[in-house]
Amino acid sequence: MTPPKAPLTSDPAGEDAPSAGSLRRAPSRFEVLTKRADFLRAARARRVVTPGFILQIRACASDGPMRVGFTCSKKVGNAVARNRAKRRLREIARLELPRCGIPGTDYVLIGRADITATRPFDQLRNELRTALGCDA
Repeated sequence: MTPPKAPLTSDPAGEDAPSAGSLRRAPSRFEVLTKRADFLRAARARRVVTPGFILQIRACASDGPMRVGFTCSKKVGNAVARNRAKRRLREIARLELPRCGIPGTDYVLIGRADITATRPFDQLRNELRTALGCDA
């Protein structure tokens, strides 16, 4: 037996409201690093150490897109702790890099053991702004 279909909801203008599956996120202003070679090149570049994470910054093509990568080693903790730390790093990057990042630059955020997942979120954001040189 198949469940009955839910009726479409309409807005006051009479148009059908979009379903949750058809909504798309706003496009991000950066690409995500996925290849190991990109992470290794960033590891040889400039590094900024903050209490909550480590930021590696590598200048690439001046007209290329801003790219960002996230990593947490097993020292951070079990899979739950690593995923939580990476979610927090992704969120601060989403909030701060479009405003403070430089196009054509690779950024790698590395989570730190017992700190990234538990540090207050506002402090993480402030640390990223400071590391990027954007204290506005």
